[in-house]
Amino acid sequence: MEKQWYRILLTGSIVLVAGYSVQAQKDSTKRSVEITSAFKPVLRESAKINFNASPPTADTAKPRLQYDIPNPNLLFAYQPGSLKPLALQVDSIARWDNHNYIKAGFGSLKTPYVQAGFSFGDGNTAGINIYAKHVASEGKRDFQDFTNTQVRLSGFYKTAKNLEWTGSLGMRSDKTYKYGYQPESLSFPNDSLRVNFQTFSGRVGVRNINKTEFGLSYAPSIRIDVFSDQLKNSESNTVVNLPLEKKIGKDFAVQLGLTFDLTRLSPKEKAAINNTMYYLSPSVLYKSAKINIQAGIRPSWDNKSFKMFPNILADVGTDDQRFTFQAGWTGYLRKTSYQYLASQNPWLWMPGTLQNTRIEERFAGFKGSVGDHFSYSAKVAFNKLNNQPLFINDTSASGDGKSFRVVNERQVNVLNFGGELGYNVEEKFSVITSLSFNQYTGLKDNQKAWGLLPLELNTALRLQVIKDLWLKGDLFAWSGPQYLKKDGSNGKLKGAFDLNAGLEFKITKNINLWTQFNNILNKEYQRWNQYPVYGFNFVGGIVFSFDQKN
Repeated sequence: MEKQWYRILLTGSIVLVAGYSVQAQKDSTKRSVEITSAFKPVLRESAKINFNASPPTADTAKPRLQYDIPNPNLLFAYQPGSLKPLALQVDSIARWDNHNYIKAGFGSLKTPYVQAGFSFGDGNTAGINIYAKHVASEGKRDFQDFTNTQVRLSGFYKTAKNLEWTGSLGMRSDKTYKYGYQPESLSFPNDSLRVNFQTFSGRVGVRNINKTEFGLSYAPSIRIDVFSDQLKNSESNTVVNLPLEKKIGKDFAVQLGLTFDLTRLSPKEKAAINNTMYYLSPSVLYKSAKINIQAGIRPSWDNKSFKMFPNILADVGTDDQRFTFQAGWTGYLRKTSYQYLASQNPWLWMPGTLQNTRIEERFAGFKGSVGDHFSYSAKVAFNKLNNQPLFINDTSASGDGKSFRVVNERQVNVLNFGGELGYNVEEKFSVITSLSFNQYTGLKDNQKAWGLLPLELNTALRLQVIKDLWLKGDLFAWSGPQYLKKDGSNGKLKGAFDLNAGLEFKITKNINLWTQFNNILNKEYQRWNQYPVYGFNFVGGIVFSFDQKN
């Protein structure tokens, strides 16, 4: 038994030794592993941002566009007609694109005519304009002469801070004679008949080009005029205007204006006359595609006398703006100064007092257009004027009536009808006819409205015949005003019918020839009693333009 276990142990030992020897032989050789497979490793695609923009939602809403276009038709404010004593109008016919020009000519009434205009600057951020004019004539009657000289410099400058500054300086000299004495056989020295007015003026203003972040628009300005005559009477007129507007939303706005108008008349060797007025103009505006409404008041102080005026205006139009109904009730003060009175009638005595005119207007009318070329407007107004200046011949001193006294009318009611018709084809043809009818009633201090025109008709025609030839025509007609006779009764002047025509044509690139014929029908009429205008006369000359910029 022991031998049997001995044999088993010996056999196991031999097997272990043999396995260890074989394992030792295998470890001495180089190891290698061969793998066969069809798998190929590939990285997984990473997530990416989608850059494809979604298309915007279609907007089918109709855009709402608002346009602020100035009314080219009649202004409804009552103003007396232009009071030009002489029927001489010399004007350029063509629309000039030249920035600099000199216009010169001579006429049948020993009329020299010189006009010049010059422009400097880029016209966008800064610019200066210089304008000068001189014209004179000698009539057939003794002392029927006049001279007019004007010089004006104006400019503007835009800053980088959204501001535009504007300013101007000017001088005007008007010289004429009191030739309307009767009988004509009377004799006077030149100094006693000469009338000479001089005006020096200056103005400066500033406005913001774009509204501020709070929707504000402002444009303060100040204007000063110094006026004098040949007798060393002088007058200063200062106007300070402070307008302000605030936009509220798309349709509403609020306006607030403050105006000071100061006049000081200094007669020679007499006490000065002060005439001061100022007023506020608060109002609310509503503006849409069809309706424009302004509702406000105008509290005014006329030499410390308070007066409240309404200020209500309304425009209601159609979708295409072809027809617009207009109505309003408004009031304001019109300054009466020596300068203003002399612009209406140059043969007056200097006034001893200055009373401003209070005007109230109630009107209704319409305007519109037919097609692309025809426009029309009409209105009827009921106006009330307080302290209206009138002019009567002074026959109290010498009895010749060559001078006019200014008289005051406390109240006059005016029924006014006005209309305008126009036809325009680009810049080739245009004709505009306007009519104004005034009926004066309810006077308190005078029998008639001395010197005010009851009826006026004006027509202006412009025609481009060919490329370099222009024609013009003007018709002035009115019904004669009332005047006060020497015996105290009233008279009425004859009506006027004045036809003017002119032409202008190009002969070289820089030179044009022009001529104008005035009072072609040779009608001797009177705008003011005892002062007949010139008969037929003509003026002609050349226009030289340079530095042309098309």
